[in-house]
Amino acid sequence: MEYLIFAVVMAAILLLLIVRSWADYRKSQKKFIQKLYSDYGILPPKEYKPGQFANISHYFQCHQSGFSIDDITWNDLNMDEVFRKINHTWSAAGEEYLYYVLRMPCMDEKELSHREEMIRFFREHPDERVACQCVFNQLGGTGKFSIYDYLDYLDQLGTRSNRSHYLALVLLLAAIGVIFVNLPVGFLLLVCILIYNNITYFRIKSEIDPYITSFAYIFRLLDAAKGIKLQGVNVFRTEMDELKKSAGAMGSFKRGSLLIMSGGRMSGSGNPLDMLLDFFRMGFHLDLMKFNQMLSQVRKHLDEVDAMITTLGKIEAMIAIGAYRESLEIYCTPEFHQELSIHARKLYHPLLSAPVTNDIGTDRSVLITGSNASGKSTFLKTVAINSILAQTIHTVLAEHYEGAMFRIVSSMSLKDDVQGGESYYMAEIKSIKRILDLLSPEDSFPVLCFVDEVLRGTNTVERIAASTQILRSMASKNCMCFAATHDIELTHLLEDDYHNYHFAETIEANDISFSYRIMEGRAGTRNAIKLLGIMGYDERIIKEAESMAEDFLTSGAWHRLDGGRAE
Repeated sequence: MEYLIFAVVMAAILLLLIVRSWADYRKSQKKFIQKLYSDYGILPPKEYKPGQFANISHYFQCHQSGFSIDDITWNDLNMDEVFRKINHTWSAAGEEYLYYVLRMPCMDEKELSHREEMIRFFREHPDERVACQCVFNQLGGTGKFSIYDYLDYLDQLGTRSNRSHYLALVLLLAAIGVIFVNLPVGFLLLVCILIYNNITYFRIKSEIDPYITSFAYIFRLLDAAKGIKLQGVNVFRTEMDELKKSAGAMGSFKRGSLLIMSGGRMSGSGNPLDMLLDFFRMGFHLDLMKFNQMLSQVRKHLDEVDAMITTLGKIEAMIAIGAYRESLEIYCTPEFHQELSIHARKLYHPLLSAPVTNDIGTDRSVLITGSNASGKSTFLKTVAINSILAQTIHTVLAEHYEGAMFRIVSSMSLKDDVQGGESYYMAEIKSIKRILDLLSPEDSFPVLCFVDEVLRGTNTVERIAASTQILRSMASKNCMCFAATHDIELTHLLEDDYHNYHFAETIEANDISFSYRIMEGRAGTRNAIKLLGIMGYDERIIKEAESMAEDFLTSGAWHRLDGGRAE
C-alpha cells in the first residue's frame, strides 16, 4: 500500500511539473506575440559570436551561381554591418537566406516584383505576419554550425546498422522476463544490460550528436512547413506548393519518431517529459535506431530538405525586409530601365546615425575630388550599397531611385598583406584587374564599379598615367564608374569620359567644417596645408609648403627651396 501511495505522489508531482512547464511556455509565447506586434521595426536582440558570419554564409556558398557580390566588395562596403541592420529574422533558414539575397543581386524584375508583393503583404497584414513569425521562432537556429555543415558531411558516417541495438533490446526484454522467474538473477541481468546500454549509448551518441541536432532541425522544418501552409496566404501560393511537395516526400522521415527526436529535446527547454524520455532513450537506444533510419531517408531526400530551407528562408527574409523598412524614416522602391544611368534623390548611408542626404543624376561615369574627410568615400559607399539594396531587398534609402540593373563591384579599402608578402600596390592592381575582367561587351548587364584613390600605392607620375588609362577603360559602353581621387590632373585628362563632382570644406577662425554635400565640377580649393596649421604645425612649415604649392601651380614643375625661396 505504501508503494502505491508513493507512486501516486510521484506521478502527481510529475504531472504538476508538466502542467507548470506548459503554463510557463504559454505565458512566454503570449508575451512573445505581444512583442512582435509592439516592436515591429525594432531590431531583435542578436549576439554575433566570432566566426558566426562564416556559418551564416553557408547557404550562399552552396547556392552561388552567376554574378554575386564578391568578398572584396562585401568587405569594402562593410556589408556584414548592413546585414545586421536588416536581420529581423528568428530562424537559421531565414537568416541564411537573407544573407544569400544580399550577396546575389537579382537581374529578374519579375522575381523582384514577387519579393515586393510578399514584403508589402506582411507589412499590411500584421496578424498573418505574427503567425508566421511564431512559426519561424519555433524553427529557431541550428546551434554553432549551419545546417549545411551537417548535410555536407553525412557521407562521413558511412553505412550504419541497427543489429547491435536490436540484440541489446532483446537481451533487455529477456532480463525483464527473467525477473518474473527469478527476481535476483533477473534484476542483476537488467542492471548489467542497462549499464552496458548506457555506456554504449553515450559513446555512439557522441559520434552522431551533431547530426541528431541537424535531424531535429529537419523535424522543425517539417513542422514549420505545416505551420506556414496552415496560413493559406495566396501571395506566396507558389512557395506553399513547393513546401507541400517537399514535406510530403519526407513523410516517412518523421513517422513514428516525434517522441524520440522531439523539438523540445533539442531546444534545451528543460521540459520534464523530455528529461524522462532521456532516461528511456539511454536504456533502450530507440533514438539511435531511429537515427540510422532517418540517416537513410535524409540521404535520399537532400534536395527536398534544401527546398524546404530555401522556401521557408525566403518567406521569413521577406518579413525581415518589411520590418527593416518599418525602421526607416525615408525609403523608396527602385525603378529599373535599360539606360546606363543612375538618378537618386536624397540618397543616404544605412549605417550612419545622422546621415547627410545627397542627390545624384548621371548617365556617365563620375569622378569625385575633394580633401580628406570631406565625404568622398562615404558617398561612393552610399551609392554602392544602395545599388545593391535596390537589386536585392528592393529597397533604397532615398526619396527616389532609378537606374539600370548592374553587376556591382568595388576596390576601396585594401590593405597590405604582411603575412602573404603582398604589398598594397600588388593588392590594388589585382583588385582593379578583376574589375576590368568583368567588362565584357557581350554581357547584357553593365558593370557599376567604385574605385577610391586608384593606384594610391605608387608614385605620382606613373599613378596619373596609369590611372588615366584604367579609368578610361572603366568608362566603357558596358560600365559606369564612380571614382574618387586627390589628383586634380585626372579631372582634366578624363573630362571627356567623366562628369566631375567634388566635396568641399570651410575653414574659419582656425576651425574646419564639412557640409558633406556633393557639388558639380572639380574641387577648386586647397585646404590640406591649412589643416596643418589648425593642427598646430610650425608656422615655417606651413609658409614654405604654401610657397612650394604656389610655385608648382605657376611653373608646372617642382623646385628645391633654399631658405623658403624657390631656386
